[in-house]
Amino acid sequence: MRIASLVTRITQQMRRDRRTLALFFLAPLLILTLMYFIFDTEASDLKIVVTGSDETIVKALKKADFQVTAAEEFSQEKMIEKDTDGWLYVENGKMKLTLLNDEPTRAKAVQMQMMQGLLGNEKNTPSIEEKYVYGDANTKGFDTFSPMLVSFFVFFFVFLIAGIALLKERTSGTLERLLATPIKRYEIVAGYVIGYGLFALIQTIIVVLYAVNVLDIVLVGSIWLVLLTNILVALVALSLGTLLSSFATSEFQMVQFIPLVIVPQVFFTGIFPLDGMSDWLQKIGKVMPLYYASDAMNGIMYKGFTFNEVLLDLLILLAFAIVFITINIISLKKYRAL
Repeated sequence: MRIASLVTRITQQMRRDRRTLALFFLAPLLILTLMYFIFDTEASDLKIVVTGSDETIVKALKKADFQVTAAEEFSQEKMIEKDTDGWLYVENGKMKLTLLNDEPTRAKAVQMQMMQGLLGNEKNTPSIEEKYVYGDANTKGFDTFSPMLVSFFVFFFVFLIAGIALLKERTSGTLERLLATPIKRYEIVAGYVIGYGLFALIQTIIVVLYAVNVLDIVLVGSIWLVLLTNILVALVALSLGTLLSSFATSEFQMVQFIPLVIVPQVFFTGIFPLDGMSDWLQKIGKVMPLYYASDAMNGIMYKGFTFNEVLLDLLILLAFAIVFITINIISLKKYRAL
């Protein structure tokens, strides 16, 4: 009987909590649908440019399912600009293959398909001299997305801790007491952002230094750029976490935002190839902060990008933070009109 009473009470609580019910039944469907479209996409064709070759090799590579372009001149700069997977240069019977290697799995696919295509036209296995634009022959897939994991964990923990911390301030009555004073709304938001931001900054420095120096995660670019990027990531997470905490009434409801806000962004960090996704999926990714954070981190840590090359990503992250902070200031109107 007592068990039945407890079950009845829990059922009634759940029925009254529409937000929890929606999350319980709809969030899994949302995530599952997103995963279906992402995993259902096909990888884009391997692109290769051939210079100094005869028509026989070009035909052989096309037969091996390459998207082949024959050119008189080509360069590594053009490879990066046009996102070309490989560049085959033939001179005096010698073959030189340059691999972009921005995704090691695609680079290995180029090597395998090329050997299969050329073997059909050569009596012996052709000798090909290889070099890489990014990484080397020992580069693994983890090397390309490990930088993205650094930003993800900074974003995740700052978002969660900042949101719950501000929620406690509100539920304990601290925020209401502050709002009863002459303090302005922007001063409250600035105080919380700077206060929690100091701890987010320390956490960011610890995570980045640990990842680079202890875990030996690949770092080709500047450590200062890595820190700057993750500081902006932490600022975005902090402002977003404090914003969403105003819509929660308990820590449990704050945690409920994770499958709705955090999980979908994981799919657009580059862990899953973005090139093969549908256009509408790529557009969804471009409205998520972690998309730009991951793009910048991968560029700095794996590709050695400079400040100017990641400036656009950094500006967009800063814009996200400004927008969330502005909405934070506006949202305080429901507690007090100043």
